Order: sequence, then structure tokens, then C-alpha cells
Amino acid sequence: MSDVARFIEKALSRFSKSITDQVFLMIQGDRDLMYEYLKLVEVHGLTIVNQQIGKAVKNRFSLLSDVQREHSPQSTLIQSYQQFE
Repeated sequence: MSDVARFIEKALSRFSKSITDQVFLMIQGDRDLMYEYLKLVEVHGLTIVNQQIGKAVKNRFSLLSDVQREHSPQSTLIQSYQQFE
């Protein structure tokens, strides 16, 4: 593997570990998405909405779950998230 390929793998691995947090940060920072998110939470409940978002991230990008969970996310919409390989 070339040094460029190793660097890319390193960068993408770090991103995939926090991709769920990044999605929630995007929702949190986008007025329209945040409005829709809050409406969904009102109807379906926080746990259901957040779990479905997490599962969708995993499926959309064909990620494998890491053994660790992150318990200090940057997003205020979640308390923890599953890290991915």
C-alpha cells in the first residue's frame, strides 16, 4: 500500500468513527432539518428517531460497527453513538 493510500485510509477511518455525530451536527446546524427532526421526535419519540438515523448511516455507507461507543458526542441531539470501523 502506498503512503498516499495509507494516509487516505487513516483519514477515512477517523471520519467513519464519528460519522454519526457529524450527521447529527449537520441536522442541528440546519434550520429546516432541525425543524423536521423535532417534529419527528414529537411524533415518534427521541429514541426511535435517533436509532433509525444511526442505523441509516450504517446501512447507507455499508459500515461495520466498532466495539466502542462514543459517550461524549459533539452534537447535543445525542448522548452517545456507535463508532464504525
